[in-house]
Amino acid sequence: MYTLFYFPGNASLLPHMLLREIGAPFELSLVDRANNAQKSAEYLKLNPMGQIPVLIDGGLAISETAAIALHLADRHPQAGLAPPLASPLRGPYLKWMLLLTNALQTQYRAWFYAHEFVDNPDYVDSVKAATAARIGKTFAVFADHLEANEWLLGEEFSAADLYLFMMVRWGRALPSPPRLIPSLARHAGRVASRPAVREALKVEGVAPPYF
Repeated sequence: MYTLFYFPGNASLLPHMLLREIGAPFELSLVDRANNAQKSAEYLKLNPMGQIPVLIDGGLAISETAAIALHLADRHPQAGLAPPLASPLRGPYLKWMLLLTNALQTQYRAWFYAHEFVDNPDYVDSVKAATAARIGKTFAVFADHLEANEWLLGEEFSAADLYLFMMVRWGRALPSPPRLIPSLARHAGRVASRPAVREALKVEGVAPPYF
């Protein structure tokens, strides 16, 4: 059985949705981020970076959201959440997964925690503005692709679609929320309608509107 260390609405939502899509047995262990439990000595033994989530798979503790997602999707090929190595879709799948972690999730950190990226607090607003612009340009790439495709891999749903849903959800507070882009809104709506996703959101106490 897996154990997922999570906090509601955090980056742990992606592996939580994946676990429910897969149907594998797992348990949730709340990390009380409100009281900095992710910085406790006990948690730092699992993830020295002090970030959420962590997935326990047997004796293995896996951190980093994208790494957990890639691990779970490959460990359960019967769920069809990642193309097999020999598939021509494997390269595009990895491209989207890495773009999501490198150009969106990483950028969100600069948006939500802009004060960590400057020595002078007078520059916080400038950092947020520049970061929001970069995030917007990346979302435009996804939006253009989804104009002609139901899912990121065309007709095949994958872990990358769950990842994009979480990124669109996080964008609710941006100056130009990604939900305002029709193709992204349609995609997010399709993902949100999946029973496994609805159950993950319900368990985490996430109420609509989801994005």
